[in-house]
Amino acid sequence: MRTRSQSREQRPPPPEGPPVVIEPLRIEYPFQEDPTVEPMADTRTMAQLLQAPTEGYEDAILIPEIVANNFELKHGLINLVQNKQFFGHDKEDPHAHIRYFNKITSTMRVPNVPIATIKLMLFPFSIEGAARIWLEKEPPRSMQIKNS
Repeated sequence: MRTRSQSREQRPPPPEGPPVVIEPLRIEYPFQEDPTVEPMADTRTMAQLLQAPTEGYEDAILIPEIVANNFELKHGLINLVQNKQFFGHDKEDPHAHIRYFNKITSTMRVPNVPIATIKLMLFPFSIEGAARIWLEKEPPRSMQIKNS
């Protein structure tokens, strides 16, 4: 068996004489575009380029246009709805959840905003877990107020 030091000793010595010069490798790129043709500049900002496309990702619930000025859902009302969320478990009663949801949402009155619109806006806050997954799987714009 040989050791490393023995292997090194048996190598032939480098040839004597002038050193050999190797020319650098030249690489040509025939696939480069013609430098006289400039590609069209993308005029979008960096923020616009980083935004994900939103086509086809509409919510199942369609909220009608609200004509009231400065309307917003109050945090207290959202918290009331979230305090008793429906998860979709077997032992939960969906009818009891809807009764509670209707009781909470009926306490709010806003001029020029129908109560049905407020309920549509608040409903996603009232569900979680399997119920949220169900809502997310519903077809886009499938839940809306029908004009009679």
